[in-house]
Amino acid sequence: MKKTVLLTLLLAVPLAAQQSTKVTPLITKDLANIPGKEVRMVTVEFPPGGSDPAHRHDAYVFVYVLEGSVVMGVKGGNPVTLTPGQTFYEGPEDIHTIARNASKTMPAKFIAFLLKDKSTPASIPVK
Repeated sequence: MKKTVLLTLLLAVPLAAQQSTKVTPLITKDLANIPGKEVRMVTVEFPPGGSDPAHRHDAYVFVYVLEGSVVMGVKGGNPVTLTPGQTFYEGPEDIHTIARNASKTMPAKFIAFLLKDKSTPASIPVK
């Protein structure tokens, strides 16, 4: 019995580690004609059933879905389900209340393009 519990725990740890959202930076570039502003582009990969907690970006954010299906929503708006080739926009004042993989069995991946102040983080948690 103890060996079964230990084996289950040991196997669950790598699975839990694999179930987190993966953000991969692609490029960050200062905008020479707009002092203090930068463009940042990242890919975001949600594992099956993955999601992010409520947050904001303090940026203009443009999302383009590459794979799978994601549900996106901002405070005061209706959630939308996006599939490959579809887009989503967030403004600097928006609170991103819903960001999740629509599937419990398939991963999802999208590109996020942020136009932001250089001095602000890419994502700010919201309570």
